[in-house]
Amino acid sequence: MDLRSLEYFVAVAEELSFTRAAQRCQVSQPTISGQVQALEREVGEALFDRTPRGIVPTEGGRTLLPYARRALRAVEDARAEFSARAGLLRGALHLGTGGGIEHTTVPTLLGRLRQRFPGIEVHVTEATSGPLLEMVLQGRLNAAVIARPADPLPAAVSSSTMFADRLVAVFDPAAFPLAGDPVPVGALAGRPLITYPRTSALRARLEEVAARTGTDLAVNVVANDARLQLAFAREGIGVAVSAGSDPALADLAGLVARPLAPAVEFEKVLIWRGDGPPCAPLRAFLQLWFEHRTRDEADAQTA
Repeated sequence: MDLRSLEYFVAVAEELSFTRAAQRCQVSQPTISGQVQALEREVGEALFDRTPRGIVPTEGGRTLLPYARRALRAVEDARAEFSARAGLLRGALHLGTGGGIEHTTVPTLLGRLRQRFPGIEVHVTEATSGPLLEMVLQGRLNAAVIARPADPLPAAVSSSTMFADRLVAVFDPAAFPLAGDPVPVGALAGRPLITYPRTSALRARLEEVAARTGTDLAVNVVANDARLQLAFAREGIGVAVSAGSDPALADLAGLVARPLAPAVEFEKVLIWRGDGPPCAPLRAFLQLWFEHRTRDEADAQTA
């Protein structure tokens, strides 16, 4: 089972197309098809079903995929490790983020990483917290910034808190005259809400507090981008429930933003697999983060 065949297999599984996989790997389509067929002969079963709607992985393909990804990532990490041993750090950092991190240290840290280690390629994936956590567990991402889930993180995952925040109600007071500052969570009952999808830990925190207060929520519109949430709120479609520190809330343009009571608080945390040594690019990123955190803590003590 050679690495080239695994690379082509993963490309087809992710692109769901032999043509797009060939373009991605910069080879001909017959080359991709031939390597995948050889891999299928080696494992003894089909890895893809060719349907009128396109290519879909079989059960065998779904079984092989995480192993193939880990094998390819292990080779990538080994190359980076030996580059570091030679004094020239190379490799790739695969980082996942949710929305609203423009004002955080993440862009700054990535900029410092680029300046200090120009040989590291940075790949950033945006998604909600649930899928990002799963991608870290699968080894598809080295690290991710997510909202801390209500349930404990898996034992294999290490974390470091980046910042704390809370959800706020954002609305057009002419369309939704919500009384109170802060707005009682119970006042959201019966109102059409605009908030995060169920794959977001922020949605889980909102529903947890609503359940605790006996409030039934009616979420009519889901969007992970706070700018889109506010755009819908400006049209009077509903009340947006958004992260209070999201940069989109800097320009409310006729909307009102108020905290909720009880407060719907959450943390944004940096997570990574902690059940093994981190690869060299991740070590470099974590070093920058811990340096930054140590400076912030020292500044806070002297303030």
